[in-house]
Amino acid sequence: MPSTSSVSTDSLFHHRAYVAFWFARISSSFGMQMLSVAVGWQIYAITGRALDLGLIGLVQFFPSVLLALPAGHMADQFVRRRIVLFGQIVEWIAIALLAGMTLLHAINEIGVLVLLFIISTAKAIESPSMQSILPALVPANLLPRAVAVNGSAMQAAMIMGPALGGFLYIAGPGVVYIVSAVLYLLSITMMSRVRYEQAPPKREPATLKTLFAGVHFIRERKDVLGVISLDLFAVLLGGATALLPIFAKDILHTGPWGLGLLRAAPAVGALLMSFWLARHSMQRHVGTIMFASVAGFGVATLVFALSTVLWLSLIALFVLGAFDMVSMVIRGSLVQLDTPDAMRGRVSAVNGIFINTSNQLGEFESGLLAAWLGAVGATVVGGVGTLVVVGLWMAMFPTLRRRQRLQMGTGKA
Repeated sequence: MPSTSSVSTDSLFHHRAYVAFWFARISSSFGMQMLSVAVGWQIYAITGRALDLGLIGLVQFFPSVLLALPAGHMADQFVRRRIVLFGQIVEWIAIALLAGMTLLHAINEIGVLVLLFIISTAKAIESPSMQSILPALVPANLLPRAVAVNGSAMQAAMIMGPALGGFLYIAGPGVVYIVSAVLYLLSITMMSRVRYEQAPPKREPATLKTLFAGVHFIRERKDVLGVISLDLFAVLLGGATALLPIFAKDILHTGPWGLGLLRAAPAVGALLMSFWLARHSMQRHVGTIMFASVAGFGVATLVFALSTVLWLSLIALFVLGAFDMVSMVIRGSLVQLDTPDAMRGRVSAVNGIFINTSNQLGEFESGLLAAWLGAVGATVVGGVGTLVVVGLWMAMFPTLRRRQRLQMGTGKA
Protein backbone atom coordinates (compact mmCIF):
# COMPACT_ATOMS: atom_id res chain seq x y z
CA MET A 1 0.00 0.00 0.00
CA PRO A 2 1.10 3.64 -0.30
CA SER A 3 3.62 4.71 2.28
CA THR A 4 3.96 7.99 4.08
CA SER A 5 6.41 10.34 2.46
CA SER A 6 8.85 12.52 4.37
CA VAL A 7 7.61 15.54 2.41
CA SER A 8 4.59 17.23 3.97
CA THR A 9 1.57 18.22 1.94
CA ASP A 10 2.34 21.82 2.79
CA SER A 11 5.16 21.57 0.26
CA LEU A 12 2.57 21.85 -2.47
CA PHE A 13 1.43 25.18 -1.14
CA HIS A 14 4.97 26.55 -1.07
CA HIS A 15 4.57 26.87 -4.85
CA ARG A 16 2.72 30.14 -5.40
CA ALA A 17 1.78 29.29 -8.97
CA TYR A 18 0.14 26.08 -7.79
CA VAL A 19 -1.80 27.92 -5.08
CA ALA A 20 -3.17 30.39 -7.63
CA PHE A 21 -3.98 27.52 -10.00
CA TRP A 22 -5.77 25.58 -7.24
CA PHE A 23 -7.93 28.56 -6.27
CA ALA A 24 -8.74 29.15 -9.93
CA ARG A 25 -9.82 25.52 -10.37
CA ILE A 26 -12.00 25.39 -7.26
CA SER A 27 -13.62 28.76 -8.02
CA SER A 28 -14.55 27.84 -11.59
CA SER A 29 -15.68 24.36 -10.51
CA PHE A 30 -18.02 25.74 -7.87
CA GLY A 31 -19.34 28.25 -10.38
CA MET A 32 -19.99 25.58 -12.99
CA GLN A 33 -21.71 23.21 -10.53
CA MET A 34 -24.01 26.00 -9.35
CA LEU A 35 -24.68 27.00 -12.94
CA SER A 36 -25.68 23.46 -13.92
CA VAL A 37 -28.31 23.31 -11.19
CA ALA A 38 -29.79 26.69 -12.08
CA VAL A 39 -29.90 25.97 -15.82
CA GLY A 40 -31.78 22.70 -15.29
CA TRP A 41 -34.33 24.25 -12.94
CA GLN A 42 -34.81 27.31 -15.13
CA ILE A 43 -35.27 25.35 -18.37
CA TYR A 44 -37.83 23.04 -16.77
CA ALA A 45 -39.63 25.97 -15.15
CA ILE A 46 -39.90 27.71 -18.54
CA THR A 47 -41.01 24.76 -20.66
CA GLY A 48 -42.09 21.93 -18.36
CA ARG A 49 -40.71 19.49 -20.97
CA ALA A 50 -38.34 16.66 -20.03
CA LEU A 51 -36.92 16.76 -23.58
CA ASP A 52 -35.36 20.14 -22.90
CA LEU A 53 -33.47 18.65 -19.95
CA GLY A 54 -32.00 16.15 -22.39
CA LEU A 55 -31.01 19.00 -24.70
CA ILE A 56 -28.93 20.47 -21.87
CA GLY A 57 -26.75 17.37 -21.92
CA LEU A 58 -26.63 17.38 -25.71
CA VAL A 59 -25.37 20.96 -26.09
CA GLN A 60 -22.62 20.17 -23.57
CA PHE A 61 -21.63 16.80 -25.04
CA PHE A 62 -21.06 17.76 -28.69
CA PRO A 63 -18.47 20.53 -28.11
CA SER A 64 -16.55 18.38 -25.63
CA VAL A 65 -16.09 15.64 -28.24
CA LEU A 66 -15.91 17.54 -31.52
CA LEU A 67 -13.48 20.22 -30.31
CA ALA A 68 -11.24 18.01 -28.17
CA LEU A 69 -8.56 17.25 -30.79
CA PRO A 70 -8.33 20.83 -32.15
CA ALA A 71 -8.18 22.14 -28.57
CA GLY A 72 -5.41 19.68 -27.74
CA HIS A 73 -3.47 20.87 -30.79
CA MET A 74 -3.90 24.47 -29.65
CA ALA A 75 -2.64 23.59 -26.16
CA ASP A 76 0.64 22.38 -27.65
CA GLN A 77 0.99 25.31 -30.08
CA PHE A 78 0.30 28.32 -27.86
CA VAL A 79 0.81 29.50 -24.29
CA ARG A 80 -1.61 27.36 -22.30
CA ARG A 81 -2.36 29.94 -19.63
CA ARG A 82 -3.61 32.35 -22.31
CA ILE A 83 -5.90 29.70 -23.78
CA VAL A 84 -7.36 29.00 -20.33
CA LEU A 85 -7.87 32.71 -19.72
CA PHE A 86 -9.54 33.13 -23.11
CA GLY A 87 -11.92 30.24 -22.39
CA GLN A 88 -12.81 31.46 -18.93
CA ILE A 89 -13.38 35.03 -20.08
CA VAL A 90 -15.82 33.78 -22.74
CA GLU A 91 -17.56 31.64 -20.13
CA TRP A 92 -17.77 34.60 -17.75
CA ILE A 93 -19.33 36.81 -20.45
CA ALA A 94 -21.93 34.13 -21.26
CA ILE A 95 -22.78 33.65 -17.56
CA ALA A 96 -23.07 37.41 -17.10
CA LEU A 97 -25.48 37.50 -20.06
CA LEU A 98 -27.50 34.70 -18.48
CA ALA A 99 -27.72 36.71 -15.27
CA GLY A 100 -28.64 39.97 -16.98
CA MET A 101 -31.23 38.50 -19.33
CA THR A 102 -32.79 36.50 -16.49
CA LEU A 103 -33.03 39.52 -14.20
CA LEU A 104 -34.56 41.54 -17.04
CA HIS A 105 -37.05 38.72 -17.81
CA ALA A 106 -35.71 38.63 -21.38
CA ILE A 107 -34.70 34.96 -21.39
CA ASN A 108 -36.29 31.90 -22.96
CA GLU A 109 -35.27 28.27 -23.40
CA ILE A 110 -33.49 28.95 -26.71
CA GLY A 111 -31.47 31.75 -25.14
CA VAL A 112 -30.44 29.54 -22.22
CA LEU A 113 -29.40 26.69 -24.51
CA VAL A 114 -27.45 28.98 -26.86
CA LEU A 115 -25.51 30.56 -23.99
CA LEU A 116 -24.91 27.12 -22.45
CA PHE A 117 -23.57 25.95 -25.82
CA ILE A 118 -21.15 28.92 -25.85
CA ILE A 119 -20.03 28.08 -22.31
CA SER A 120 -19.53 24.41 -23.25
CA THR A 121 -17.57 25.36 -26.38
CA ALA A 122 -15.25 27.63 -24.38
CA LYS A 123 -14.87 24.91 -21.74
CA ALA A 124 -13.92 22.38 -24.45
CA ILE A 125 -11.24 24.75 -25.81
CA GLU A 126 -9.91 25.46 -22.32
CA SER A 127 -9.86 21.93 -20.92
CA PRO A 128 -6.72 20.34 -22.51
CA SER A 129 -4.65 23.42 -21.67
CA MET A 130 -5.92 23.46 -18.09
CA GLN A 131 -5.00 19.80 -17.60
CA SER A 132 -1.57 20.27 -19.20
CA ILE A 133 -0.53 23.17 -16.95
CA LEU A 134 -0.42 21.22 -13.67
CA PRO A 135 2.82 19.23 -14.29
CA ALA A 136 4.67 22.51 -14.89
CA LEU A 137 3.68 23.92 -11.49
CA VAL A 138 5.14 21.32 -9.10
CA PRO A 139 8.09 18.90 -9.10
CA ALA A 140 7.39 15.45 -10.55
CA ASN A 141 7.55 13.77 -7.12
CA LEU A 142 4.71 16.02 -5.89
CA LEU A 143 2.47 15.61 -8.93
CA PRO A 144 0.42 12.67 -7.52
CA ARG A 145 -0.33 14.75 -4.42
CA ALA A 146 -1.22 17.75 -6.57
CA VAL A 147 -3.61 15.53 -8.55
CA ALA A 148 -5.15 14.32 -5.27
CA VAL A 149 -5.53 17.85 -3.89
CA ASN A 150 -7.11 18.95 -7.16
CA GLY A 151 -9.38 15.92 -6.94
CA SER A 152 -10.48 16.95 -3.45
CA ALA A 153 -11.37 20.40 -4.77
CA MET A 154 -13.41 18.91 -7.61
CA GLN A 155 -15.24 16.52 -5.27
CA ALA A 156 -15.97 19.32 -2.80
CA ALA A 157 -17.42 21.36 -5.66
CA MET A 158 -19.53 18.39 -6.78
CA ILE A 159 -20.91 17.89 -3.26
CA MET A 160 -21.43 21.48 -2.12
CA GLY A 161 -21.82 23.35 -5.43
CA PRO A 162 -25.24 21.93 -6.37
CA ALA A 163 -26.48 22.31 -2.79
CA LEU A 164 -25.39 25.96 -2.67
CA GLY A 165 -26.85 26.58 -6.12
CA GLY A 166 -30.16 25.03 -5.08
CA PHE A 167 -30.27 27.13 -1.91
CA LEU A 168 -29.55 30.38 -3.80
CA TYR A 169 -32.14 29.45 -6.43
CA ILE A 170 -34.78 30.25 -3.81
CA ALA A 171 -33.94 33.90 -4.56
CA GLY A 172 -34.16 33.21 -8.30
CA PRO A 173 -31.89 31.87 -11.05
CA GLY A 174 -30.47 35.33 -11.67
CA VAL A 175 -28.89 35.31 -8.21
CA VAL A 176 -27.25 31.94 -8.90
CA TYR A 177 -25.83 33.25 -12.18
CA ILE A 178 -24.48 36.38 -10.47
CA VAL A 179 -22.65 34.32 -7.83
CA SER A 180 -21.37 31.97 -10.52
CA ALA A 181 -20.09 34.95 -12.51
CA VAL A 182 -18.32 36.32 -9.42
CA LEU A 183 -16.64 32.94 -8.88
CA TYR A 184 -15.52 32.88 -12.51
CA LEU A 185 -14.13 36.39 -12.18
CA LEU A 186 -12.13 35.19 -9.16
CA SER A 187 -10.89 32.24 -11.22
CA ILE A 188 -9.80 34.54 -14.04
CA THR A 189 -7.96 36.78 -11.59
CA MET A 190 -6.11 33.86 -9.98
CA MET A 191 -5.27 32.23 -13.32
CA SER A 192 -3.78 35.50 -14.56
CA ARG A 193 -1.32 35.25 -11.64
CA VAL A 194 -0.13 31.74 -12.53
CA ARG A 195 3.49 31.82 -13.66
CA TYR A 196 5.40 28.76 -14.84
CA GLU A 197 8.08 27.74 -17.29
CA GLN A 198 6.90 26.43 -20.65
CA ALA A 199 9.21 25.66 -23.52
CA PRO A 200 8.50 27.89 -26.54
CA PRO A 201 5.78 26.03 -28.45
CA LYS A 202 6.86 24.64 -31.82
CA ARG A 203 4.29 26.06 -34.20
CA GLU A 204 2.92 23.50 -36.65
CA PRO A 205 0.01 23.87 -39.06
CA ALA A 206 -3.13 21.98 -38.05
CA THR A 207 -3.11 18.86 -40.19
CA LEU A 208 -4.64 15.44 -39.68
CA LYS A 209 -1.20 14.23 -38.59
CA THR A 210 -0.79 16.90 -35.90
CA LEU A 211 -4.42 16.66 -34.76
CA PHE A 212 -4.15 12.90 -34.32
CA ALA A 213 -0.61 12.98 -32.92
CA GLY A 214 -2.02 12.35 -29.44
CA VAL A 215 -3.77 9.20 -30.65
CA HIS A 216 -0.55 7.97 -32.30
CA PHE A 217 1.47 8.73 -29.15
CA ILE A 218 -0.95 6.77 -26.95
CA ARG A 219 -0.86 3.78 -29.31
CA GLU A 220 2.93 3.72 -29.12
CA ARG A 221 3.10 4.00 -25.31
CA LYS A 222 1.66 0.76 -23.95
CA ASP A 223 1.41 1.95 -20.35
CA VAL A 224 -0.49 5.09 -21.36
CA LEU A 225 -2.75 3.09 -23.68
CA GLY A 226 -3.45 0.60 -20.90
CA VAL A 227 -4.29 3.28 -18.36
CA ILE A 228 -6.63 5.27 -20.63
CA SER A 229 -8.42 2.22 -22.05
CA LEU A 230 -8.81 0.69 -18.57
CA ASP A 231 -10.55 3.87 -17.46
CA LEU A 232 -12.79 3.80 -20.54
CA PHE A 233 -14.06 0.26 -20.06
CA ALA A 234 -14.24 0.36 -16.25
CA VAL A 235 -16.42 3.50 -16.31
CA LEU A 236 -18.41 2.18 -19.27
CA LEU A 237 -19.32 -1.01 -17.41
CA GLY A 238 -19.50 0.29 -13.85
CA GLY A 239 -22.08 3.09 -14.30
CA ALA A 240 -24.34 2.12 -11.40
CA THR A 241 -24.96 5.74 -10.42
CA ALA A 242 -27.16 6.28 -13.50
CA LEU A 243 -29.67 3.83 -11.99
CA LEU A 244 -29.78 5.35 -8.49
CA PRO A 245 -33.38 6.63 -8.78
CA ILE A 246 -34.56 3.07 -9.51
CA PHE A 247 -32.61 1.62 -6.60
CA ALA A 248 -33.84 4.33 -4.24
CA LYS A 249 -37.51 3.92 -5.07
CA ASP A 250 -38.01 0.28 -6.02
CA ILE A 251 -35.29 -1.63 -4.15
CA LEU A 252 -34.32 0.40 -1.10
CA HIS A 253 -37.83 1.90 -0.71
CA THR A 254 -36.59 5.35 0.26
CA GLY A 255 -37.61 8.84 -0.80
CA PRO A 256 -35.82 11.85 -2.31
CA TRP A 257 -33.74 12.28 0.84
CA GLY A 258 -32.40 8.75 0.42
CA LEU A 259 -31.64 9.40 -3.24
CA GLY A 260 -29.70 12.49 -2.22
CA LEU A 261 -27.61 10.42 0.21
CA LEU A 262 -26.97 7.80 -2.45
CA ARG A 263 -25.82 10.44 -4.93
CA ALA A 264 -23.52 12.05 -2.35
CA ALA A 265 -21.94 8.84 -1.03
CA PRO A 266 -19.42 8.23 -3.89
CA ALA A 267 -18.31 11.86 -3.84
CA VAL A 268 -17.83 11.78 -0.06
CA GLY A 269 -15.75 8.60 -0.35
CA ALA A 270 -13.66 10.15 -3.11
CA LEU A 271 -13.21 13.38 -1.16
CA LEU A 272 -11.98 11.67 2.01
CA MET A 273 -9.67 9.41 0.03
CA SER A 274 -8.24 12.42 -1.78
CA PHE A 275 -7.37 13.97 1.60
CA TRP A 276 -5.52 10.77 2.53
CA LEU A 277 -3.68 10.58 -0.79
CA ALA A 278 -2.64 14.22 -0.45
CA ARG A 279 -0.67 13.26 2.68
CA HIS A 280 0.74 9.95 1.46
CA SER A 281 2.84 9.19 -1.60
CA MET A 282 2.72 5.96 -3.57
CA GLN A 283 6.33 4.84 -3.68
CA ARG A 284 6.03 1.25 -4.94
CA HIS A 285 3.72 -1.14 -6.76
CA VAL A 286 1.61 1.62 -8.32
CA GLY A 287 0.50 -0.69 -11.13
CA THR A 288 -0.74 -3.32 -8.71
CA ILE A 289 -2.43 -0.68 -6.55
CA MET A 290 -4.21 0.76 -9.59
CA PHE A 291 -5.53 -2.62 -10.77
CA ALA A 292 -6.54 -3.53 -7.20
CA SER A 293 -8.43 -0.24 -6.90
CA VAL A 294 -10.36 -0.81 -10.14
CA ALA A 295 -11.14 -4.35 -8.96
CA GLY A 296 -12.32 -2.91 -5.63
CA PHE A 297 -14.54 -0.55 -7.63
CA GLY A 298 -16.08 -3.60 -9.33
CA VAL A 299 -16.60 -5.48 -6.05
CA ALA A 300 -18.23 -2.42 -4.46
CA THR A 301 -20.52 -2.21 -7.49
CA LEU A 302 -21.58 -5.83 -6.92
CA VAL A 303 -22.24 -5.21 -3.22
CA PHE A 304 -24.39 -2.21 -4.10
CA ALA A 305 -26.27 -4.21 -6.73
CA LEU A 306 -27.18 -6.97 -4.27
CA SER A 307 -27.91 -4.76 -1.24
CA THR A 308 -31.49 -4.32 -0.12
CA VAL A 309 -30.84 -1.98 2.82
CA LEU A 310 -29.92 1.68 2.63
CA TRP A 311 -26.98 1.64 5.04
CA LEU A 312 -25.15 -1.13 3.15
CA SER A 313 -25.81 0.58 -0.18
CA LEU A 314 -24.36 3.82 1.17
CA ILE A 315 -21.24 2.03 2.42
CA ALA A 316 -20.80 0.31 -0.95
CA LEU A 317 -21.08 3.62 -2.85
CA PHE A 318 -18.74 5.30 -0.36
CA VAL A 319 -16.12 2.58 -0.92
CA LEU A 320 -16.72 2.71 -4.67
CA GLY A 321 -15.92 6.43 -4.71
CA ALA A 322 -12.79 5.94 -2.59
CA PHE A 323 -11.41 3.21 -4.87
CA ASP A 324 -12.18 5.31 -7.92
CA MET A 325 -10.20 8.23 -6.49
CA VAL A 326 -7.12 6.03 -5.91
CA SER A 327 -7.14 4.74 -9.47
CA MET A 328 -7.91 8.22 -10.82
CA VAL A 329 -4.87 9.76 -9.09
CA ILE A 330 -2.58 7.01 -10.37
CA ARG A 331 -4.00 7.14 -13.89
CA GLY A 332 -3.88 10.93 -14.09
CA SER A 333 -0.34 11.17 -12.73
CA LEU A 334 1.00 8.36 -14.90
CA VAL A 335 -0.41 9.81 -18.11
CA GLN A 336 1.01 13.27 -17.37
CA LEU A 337 4.44 12.00 -16.29
CA ASP A 338 4.85 9.62 -19.24
CA THR A 339 3.92 12.34 -21.76
CA PRO A 340 6.48 14.94 -22.94
CA ASP A 341 5.36 18.50 -22.32
CA ALA A 342 5.13 19.21 -26.05
CA MET A 343 2.48 16.46 -26.36
CA ARG A 344 0.50 16.94 -23.15
CA GLY A 345 -2.25 19.04 -24.70
CA ARG A 346 -3.05 16.52 -27.42
CA VAL A 347 -2.79 13.52 -25.11
CA SER A 348 -5.01 15.27 -22.54
CA ALA A 349 -7.53 15.93 -25.32
CA VAL A 350 -7.68 12.25 -26.29
CA ASN A 351 -7.96 11.28 -22.64
CA GLY A 352 -10.81 13.78 -22.29
CA ILE A 353 -12.65 12.20 -25.22
CA PHE A 354 -12.32 8.79 -23.58
CA ILE A 355 -13.60 10.10 -20.24
CA ASN A 356 -16.55 12.04 -21.68
CA THR A 357 -17.53 9.19 -23.98
CA SER A 358 -17.32 6.56 -21.25
CA ASN A 359 -19.40 8.67 -18.87
CA GLN A 360 -22.12 9.33 -21.44
CA LEU A 361 -22.15 5.84 -22.95
CA GLY A 362 -21.86 4.27 -19.50
CA GLU A 363 -25.15 5.86 -18.49
CA PHE A 364 -26.73 4.75 -21.77
CA GLU A 365 -25.36 1.20 -21.37
CA SER A 366 -26.70 0.99 -17.82
CA GLY A 367 -30.13 2.21 -18.87
CA LEU A 368 -30.25 -0.20 -21.82
CA LEU A 369 -29.22 -3.20 -19.71
CA ALA A 370 -31.66 -2.18 -16.98
CA ALA A 371 -34.48 -2.23 -19.54
CA TRP A 372 -33.55 -5.82 -20.44
CA LEU A 373 -32.34 -7.26 -17.13
CA GLY A 374 -33.67 -4.91 -14.47
CA ALA A 375 -31.58 -2.51 -12.38
CA VAL A 376 -30.06 -5.22 -10.19
CA GLY A 377 -29.15 -7.46 -13.13
CA ALA A 378 -27.65 -4.56 -15.08
CA THR A 379 -25.50 -3.47 -12.14
CA VAL A 380 -24.34 -7.04 -11.46
CA VAL A 381 -23.29 -7.35 -15.11
CA GLY A 382 -21.43 -4.04 -14.78
CA GLY A 383 -19.57 -5.14 -11.64
CA VAL A 384 -18.63 -8.53 -13.09
CA GLY A 385 -17.64 -6.87 -16.37
CA THR A 386 -15.31 -4.50 -14.51
CA LEU A 387 -13.57 -7.44 -12.81
CA VAL A 388 -13.21 -9.23 -16.16
CA VAL A 389 -11.68 -6.11 -17.70
CA VAL A 390 -9.17 -5.87 -14.84
CA GLY A 391 -8.10 -9.47 -15.40
CA LEU A 392 -7.77 -9.01 -19.16
CA TRP A 393 -5.83 -5.73 -18.85
CA MET A 394 -3.41 -7.24 -16.31
CA ALA A 395 -2.63 -9.94 -18.89
CA MET A 396 -2.53 -7.58 -21.90
CA PHE A 397 -0.37 -4.88 -20.26
CA PRO A 398 2.21 -6.72 -18.11
CA THR A 399 4.57 -3.73 -17.89
CA LEU A 400 1.72 -1.66 -16.47
CA ARG A 401 0.94 -4.39 -13.96
CA ARG A 402 4.61 -4.50 -12.87
CA ARG A 403 4.95 -0.71 -12.77
CA GLN A 404 6.67 0.37 -9.56
CA ARG A 405 6.75 4.17 -9.64
CA LEU A 406 4.93 7.02 -11.30
CA GLN A 407 7.91 9.15 -12.27
CA MET A 408 9.25 9.04 -15.82
CA GLY A 409 12.32 6.94 -16.26
CA THR A 410 11.79 5.03 -13.01
CA GLY A 411 8.39 3.65 -13.58
CA LYS A 412 8.95 0.16 -14.89
CA ALA A 413 10.23 -2.88 -13.15
